[in-house]
Amino acid sequence: MSFSDLEFFAHIARKENLSEAALELYVTPSAVSRRLGRLEDRLGVRLVNRSTRTFALTAEGEAYYATALDVIGRVRMAEEKLRGEAGELTGILRINATIKFGRTLIAPAISEFVRLNPGVHAQLILSDAAQNLVQGGYDLGIRLMPEGQDADVRRLVFKNRRYLCASPEYLLREGTPVRLSQLIEHNCITLRQQNEAFDTWNLETKGEVHSVRVQGTLNSNDGDVALGWTVAGHGIMLRSEWDIAPLVANGQLRLIMPEYSQNGDVYAVTSKQNEASEKVWAFVDLLSQSLLAHPRVTGD
Repeated sequence: MSFSDLEFFAHIARKENLSEAALELYVTPSAVSRRLGRLEDRLGVRLVNRSTRTFALTAEGEAYYATALDVIGRVRMAEEKLRGEAGELTGILRINATIKFGRTLIAPAISEFVRLNPGVHAQLILSDAAQNLVQGGYDLGIRLMPEGQDADVRRLVFKNRRYLCASPEYLLREGTPVRLSQLIEHNCITLRQQNEAFDTWNLETKGEVHSVRVQGTLNSNDGDVALGWTVAGHGIMLRSEWDIAPLVANGQLRLIMPEYSQNGDVYAVTSKQNEASEKVWAFVDLLSQSLLAHPRVTGD
């Protein structure tokens, strides 16, 4: 069993087609196909059912992929341990995060981390929804919720709440609600995210959760778009503290009934094979420290 073959197969197994795998390997799709064919000939089994556009792993391919991930993970951990004994962090650190949070808070932390650890090559992959760590080949995911079968190990990195907010202009024009039941009288700006019910807000106060149905004329699957509408005075939004804190501080937004909020804590998650990675946890430690300096809103 060749270690280079294991790495090659693990790489292509994470992709949706051979062309995508070839692009990241800096070779042609035909070269990837030929190498895959040689690997299958050597093993005597078919690893992938492939067509011109897509491919899917066979049962043997799934088993070989699992073996590849295990072996590669153990080899990398051994290398990191040896390098760690020399006081140096090296290698690739591949991170997945949501787009806005990644741009605003993760990217600056990565910049500082690679400055302190020049032997580390970091990759930040931003996506609307959390990606599968194992299938995507990620060392670390930063998530607003820790759930997921791929997230074997998790650590809280940032305490965060979601608050109701609106612009001063909207509140002056429409009035400020003082009870949750009054939200139905207001234009509420809602987000369509994953499978969550966008028109039901679950808000917590004093350990109790209250569900309230809302309605409004504006809805988006993009948080920045919805936040822009809120700042422009179109309605009330439920948004994370980390995102609205600067806008509350400069007076563009005001909190509404801050005694009601929603949990939006941020977690670092990784798979079992990266549990002992010094590189992963060194970055998580730095990220946690950097997030401590992020502005907060009043109302806790």
